[in-house]
Amino acid sequence: MKKNLLVILSLILTLSLFVGCTSKPANDANADSDTIKVGLNYELSGAVATYGQGLTDGIELALEEINGSGGVLGKQIEAVKVDNKSEDTESANVSTRLATRDNVVALLGPATSGNTKAASPAAMQNKIPLISASATADDITIDSNGNVREYIFKTCFSDSFQGVMMAEFAFNDLGSKNAAILSDNTSDYAKGLSKNFQETFEELGGTILTEEAYQAKDTDFKAVLTNLKGLNPEILFVPGYYEEVGLIVRQARELGLNVPILGADGYESPKLTEIAGKDVLNDVYYSSHYSPMDDSEEVVKFNQSFKEKYSKEADAFNALGYDLAYFLKDALERAGEADPAKLKDALAETKDFKGVTGTFSIDENHNPVKSVTVIEMKDGVPTFLKKLDPK
Repeated sequence: MKKNLLVILSLILTLSLFVGCTSKPANDANADSDTIKVGLNYELSGAVATYGQGLTDGIELALEEINGSGGVLGKQIEAVKVDNKSEDTESANVSTRLATRDNVVALLGPATSGNTKAASPAAMQNKIPLISASATADDITIDSNGNVREYIFKTCFSDSFQGVMMAEFAFNDLGSKNAAILSDNTSDYAKGLSKNFQETFEELGGTILTEEAYQAKDTDFKAVLTNLKGLNPEILFVPGYYEEVGLIVRQARELGLNVPILGADGYESPKLTEIAGKDVLNDVYYSSHYSPMDDSEEVVKFNQSFKEKYSKEADAFNALGYDLAYFLKDALERAGEADPAKLKDALAETKDFKGVTGTFSIDENHNPVKSVTVIEMKDGVPTFLKKLDPK
């Protein structure tokens, strides 16, 4: 009996040693592979699908170029693309799946601030760098105690910067001395923009007449717009996403509220023109990350490549996605291997990365220092107006 027990124990020990020698932590999965897996967690369906699709179009063009030129570190980059359906819960699930089951070395996305916040805990817990090219909320990379989230990065400017820049544009460039705000009270994105616009506009000497609210998926804004018209604002600041903004612009013009309407990068979608109509999309301005009218060599080359692949003009989300993939390539090369911890350090040390959306360095809070582009809508066509640099 004792002899049989010893044999069984010996077999168990041998098997455990074998498993211990042959299994690898998830983060080492790329070490012996001829590919580097990268997770794409994007809104490919649902309310803001044009953002997610725009970003992935840009990423996939860049990866095609990168892989066609030999890849990174002698390996091809393999994109594992998953739809988060524009939902926070699904975004969290996708992030967990990519980090634990698909063994990715980095997570790209999501597009919106809310979905990125939902995806971040899994990235932090599994120590996988997450980089968003369009989550503009100020607290994406900083926690509630003011601490930097070690594995979270973004390559877009923050809501605070957009809010500040558009307030300065309204006061200094448009000469507006009073303003009204109409924002989505269910959106962190809109709340951050509203707060910083109001604070800066008032510091400059302007007056905020009122701040009214709506909710995502609302379709009838005539009552609140009628109230706003009665206050005679010189401008209307509407920080929101294109689905509601298109209707707001249309209904405002129908009511005779013909003052300039200002917003941020949530306007950046061809759907805005479809929803509002070309005839009313004038005197509308928003902050963006990129303009195809930029004549720099990088932008001209990107625009040509994008049009050849997709048979359409590139927008800001396409450009942001494109830069994101090359930003990852740059950091992987400096890291020297597809190791998430080393990649995280390389991302944090980025200096003077040159992309089609501009040249930027990553600051101590894992945010880029870069310029903002002001776009003016003219008969429904996004037109480059000017660049505003950080002070």
